Amino acid sequence: MKDFKPTTVNEFINASLEESQEVMRSLKKLIEITVPNAEGGISWNVPIYKYNGILAGFSLAKKHVSFGIDSLTEDIRKVLEEKGYRTGKKTIQIKFDQKVPTSEIKKLIKKQVKLNEI
Repeated sequence: MKDFKPTTVNEFINASLEESQEVMRSLKKLIEITVPNAEGGISWNVPIYKYNGILAGFSLAKKHVSFGIDSLTEDIRKVLEEKGYRTGKKTIQIKFDQKVPTSEIKKLIKKQVKLNEI
């Protein structure tokens, strides 16, 4: 995927490692169901969703998909880490063989929508 420059979220997913695609499709679906008016596209060469500003995005790493969102709080990070996910200040690493933490991500997306509406 080095020389390929995707222009849509689906192109990005389809051009990614096969073992990563299920995680990315789950994230895409979760974002689009939670915020139907969110606009998906490619920014900084990765899928980014916007709703009154940046909502969330994800990118591909060697052994995981990194989900990024500004509303990630310490309490949710702690819950995710207890469930076996690695987190950063604003990211959640989802290994290819892990299920997407749907309820936590949905909470974060809803919180980010409220923050973006201020």
